[in-house]
Amino acid sequence: MTETVLRLSTRQGRWVITATVLGSSLALLDGTVVNIALPHIGEDLGSDVAGMQWVLSGYTLALASLILLGGALGDRWGRRRVFVWGTVWFAAASLLCGIAPDITMLVIARILQGVGAAMLTPGSLALISASIHEDDRGAAIGLWSGLGGVAGAIGPLLGGWLVEVAGWRSVFLLNLPFAVVVVWASMRHVPESRDPHPPDHLDVLGSVCAVIGLGALTYGLIEMNLIAGVVGTVALIAFVVVERRSPNALVPPSLFGSRMFVVANLVTLAVYAALGGVFFLLVLQLQLVAGYSPIEAGVATIPITLAMLAFSSRAGSYAQTHGPRLPMTVGPALAAIGLLLMTRIGPGANYWTVVLPGVVVFGLGLSAMVAPLTAAVLGSVPVEQSGIASGVNNAVARTSQLLAVAALPGIAGIDAESMIDPDSFSQGFRIAMYICIALLLVGATIAAALIRAPAPPTPPADSVACKPHCDVTGPAVQPTLARSNRTPPNG
Repeated sequence: MTETVLRLSTRQGRWVITATVLGSSLALLDGTVVNIALPHIGEDLGSDVAGMQWVLSGYTLALASLILLGGALGDRWGRRRVFVWGTVWFAAASLLCGIAPDITMLVIARILQGVGAAMLTPGSLALISASIHEDDRGAAIGLWSGLGGVAGAIGPLLGGWLVEVAGWRSVFLLNLPFAVVVVWASMRHVPESRDPHPPDHLDVLGSVCAVIGLGALTYGLIEMNLIAGVVGTVALIAFVVVERRSPNALVPPSLFGSRMFVVANLVTLAVYAALGGVFFLLVLQLQLVAGYSPIEAGVATIPITLAMLAFSSRAGSYAQTHGPRLPMTVGPALAAIGLLLMTRIGPGANYWTVVLPGVVVFGLGLSAMVAPLTAAVLGSVPVEQSGIASGVNNAVARTSQLLAVAALPGIAGIDAESMIDPDSFSQGFRIAMYICIALLLVGATIAAALIRAPAPPTPPADSVACKPHCDVTGPAVQPTLARSNRTPPNG
């Protein structure tokens, strides 16, 4: 098919940004807003800690397991089509969440929400890459990132306000009108695109192994079931074997030939596990122990997003000029100091002297790390593989967050009794934060030890300067466009 290429300054180009930002924001907002609502969900539906873990983990499980398949479906069947399907699916599942009569139905609906998010999330950025002219693509992605950051900033505040004014069910029902706008804008203004040379077959076996592996392992960690944990581990090992042998692998083994790609994903695995634990437990600590209302707990975390909005672009520019090693080392270490400050949060904690210092330092650490980490992933592979590289890194991040939320409460001794005993919950929170601190320091150590500083640029043989898409992982900077391994991206 002939693909339409739009300039960002045109009306249709702006509509593409609007539709994709709103679509990706649905999935982003749902995560931050639901975190704030968890204590009220637990109280209203009579749920213990395990139930609240499943409310978060069910969504993340489906998203992490299926996000690569969602990207592959978009490449094959049409990115706009799958993006719209995902949005409609997400909206229908949101309605089920809003009317769920008990915790079991809510968890099932959350899993269905994650399936929809796995279809719409990869398509959001892929539609921009396919639809916007290459001269405007950087600015378009910057708009997509910045507006998504604004959505992340208002999420906790909006969630807290909705829970207090209209109840926790409104958090899910709010998705419905936004989904209508996304579907209308996409069908009317976003051009269709697809991979002209998709793989011969979808990697169904790999997807099944990923779903079974992550599902069983998550169940084993939350419910302390050894057999399920073993089944999950075996299925994930089978996933690796299938991917190494499949000609249509969701995760092409060739990606791991890049040292930078491997290191960046190891850092992601450690750091995002810590983030998953922090964002799950911090809002519970603020509400159950410190006595904050939902809106106060939401406002308390806003400085994290504000710090990222203010400094992420500077960190990304620094990494582009000097390499990602320093920010990917300093960022996690600084975030660990922020968590150490957060361990002081207890009953009646004063926001300005106890909560804010930890939140600000933690946010500064994230702002130093996240953009360079993303740039390291995208810059470690040929430009033709940037889509699948980003998808794999996203899946790694989601998976580590999923497993952290499943495992940390049990390891830290947070159980059903802790929900009604602030002292017990606070003790578990501190233990969990110490574990997250260790994970962040592991990520910093991996970055410091294994990321190489970029070599000085070597003038190309012709007169064309090597500016975008240069691989800085080898002994000299070479344009990735000159490489021959042009594996089609999967979303």
